[in-house]
Amino acid sequence: MTASPSRTDPVTDTVAGRRLAILNWKDPWHPDAGGAEAYAWRVARDLATTGAEVTFVTARGPGQSAEETRDGIRVVRRGGRWGVYPRVLGWLLRRRRRFDAVIDCQNGIPFFSPLVLPRGVPVLCVIHHVHDRQFRLYFGPVVGRFGAWLEGPVARRVYRDGVTVAVSPSTARAVRDRLRWSAPVVVVPNGADASPGAARERRARDPRPRLVCVGRVTPHKRVNLLLDAVDRLRVRRPDLCLDIVGGGPDVETIRRCAANRGLADLVTVHGHLPAVRRDALVDAAWLHVSASWGEGWGLVVMEAAAAGLPTVAFDVEGLRDAVRPGRTGWLVTEADDPAGELAEGLDRALDWLSVPGNAERMAAECRRWSGSFRWSGTGERVRDVLGDLLTPQALPGRARRAADRRVDVPPDTCLLVRTDQPDDVLARIAPLLPRSRHTAVGNGTLWILVPAADPAAVRAVLTGAGVPASAVTERAASVEELLTGAPEWQC
Repeated sequence: MTASPSRTDPVTDTVAGRRLAILNWKDPWHPDAGGAEAYAWRVARDLATTGAEVTFVTARGPGQSAEETRDGIRVVRRGGRWGVYPRVLGWLLRRRRRFDAVIDCQNGIPFFSPLVLPRGVPVLCVIHHVHDRQFRLYFGPVVGRFGAWLEGPVARRVYRDGVTVAVSPSTARAVRDRLRWSAPVVVVPNGADASPGAARERRARDPRPRLVCVGRVTPHKRVNLLLDAVDRLRVRRPDLCLDIVGGGPDVETIRRCAANRGLADLVTVHGHLPAVRRDALVDAAWLHVSASWGEGWGLVVMEAAAAGLPTVAFDVEGLRDAVRPGRTGWLVTEADDPAGELAEGLDRALDWLSVPGNAERMAAECRRWSGSFRWSGTGERVRDVLGDLLTPQALPGRARRAADRRVDVPPDTCLLVRTDQPDDVLARIAPLLPRSRHTAVGNGTLWILVPAADPAAVRAVLTGAGVPASAVTERAASVEELLTGAPEWQC
């Protein structure tokens, strides 16, 4: 990704010395921590490294201290699984004038921090995925409807004056369509450079076709569908193996189910494993597979890709962004027979991978795709948005009005400026662009990612810099461009 040369220092200066609070349900050391906790902590570390005074406010798990300092970040723990919400909100109310901005992470429901903060304190709401169906699955119809009401109608009203970060384009669309969110939404994906396979080379795969499913074993991951798919494939592929790796409340249920269906010779349910044993199973596999009905992003997919392992998954939110069909894996359309469709998708993928050279080429593409995502890039993009929120007066006239109305929707339009001197044009306009815009130069072209709602504001900046209208064209951004913040020629 090529960033505007004018962005880094001004954004760092905007955040440096600011007092920021990050509210997240758990911290990375909580027994039930997952990808959302990794995301929140990485953002906190980036902000602290660039000079912000960061307080990470979260729940207190068994054996955890009430307060400590890690990586220069003050960690405050209040309440348990559900008590964390009122306890943290009360803690913030008593310190409502202490912070310059708040990052409020919505894990199903947010902390509703705008209710206790002064109106001048900007709030950045982070949404990993929409939980509406999960509420009903885990808590039944009555409590499930209440949770969906908090996540949807209540939250969208409380956060209507803030800015929301979604971790993938499909999550952003779900926030818009299913939660009917009207606040600005910015796509800021996870990094992948801390993935288990990012710093190692894969060992030789098993000569037998082998599948691996990595992740917590919970109802919405639908591991039972994977058992059904293997059951259907075992006649044609008697040497097929499946390893299920990860803890969770349904581990024993899935283990019993595999045994009762006579799959014990094909399926091994490992539960949680140390990293070395997990990595060995990933290395031996031909394919990683996910039967989840939706994710915010698909962190396990990127972890597999970092090790050169492609993924077969359903074409659902988050996973349709993390998997590049035909390049880093395959997406299966879910219709009337999900298990049958998954079995057919796995069968086709295994046939393709058995052709000499195909597995090696896809492994290289998996690593390249995973390598496009860095936690430093995630932190920079969050700082960009915070910079826009903390210094909106830095924008000129028309561009400022556009940014005030809709910082991002998310950005899904690209402006392409054809010029003999793209670097010079970028140098002239960069100080006038909102920090959360992405720019790059290549092939005699200046590429700018802008909000679909109002590219006219950026066009006005270009016109003011002497760029003729005939030199500017417009097109929709690709998923890769939205995720990486880089043009297609760099993706």
